[in-house]
Amino acid sequence: MNGVYVGKAGPDAAADRGWLLGHFKPPGELRRSDEVEVKWGVHPKGERRAEWTTGERRTALLVLVSGRFRMEFRDGDVVLSEQGDYVVWARGVDHSWCAEEESVVMTVRWPSIPGYAVP
Repeated sequence: MNGVYVGKAGPDAAADRGWLLGHFKPPGELRRSDEVEVKWGVHPKGERRAEWTTGERRTALLVLVSGRFRMEFRDGDVVLSEQGDYVVWARGVDHSWCAEEESVVMTVRWPSIPGYAVP
């Protein structure tokens, strides 16, 4: 089918550190976008972000699919514990995270801006 991509989040995400859609996909691929990024994040219990994200230039939405996931902000933490719990944060909001239990989360960020990968 032209103009249609069908995939599986788990295997597709594994090919690009969890990211399913964004500026980092090859030119001409349907999943390439400069407007938005989508990530399928699978995190073992105890995993945490390697470093804080500072100077954020995007707005983000994170939705809990399963598990228990803590989003950390300078002004306080948000714990997502029930399927469908979500948090949205604005540009300029520093953040980090920790998987309190094995967790699956979907993250949507906009716009899609190069240069934010953590080694």
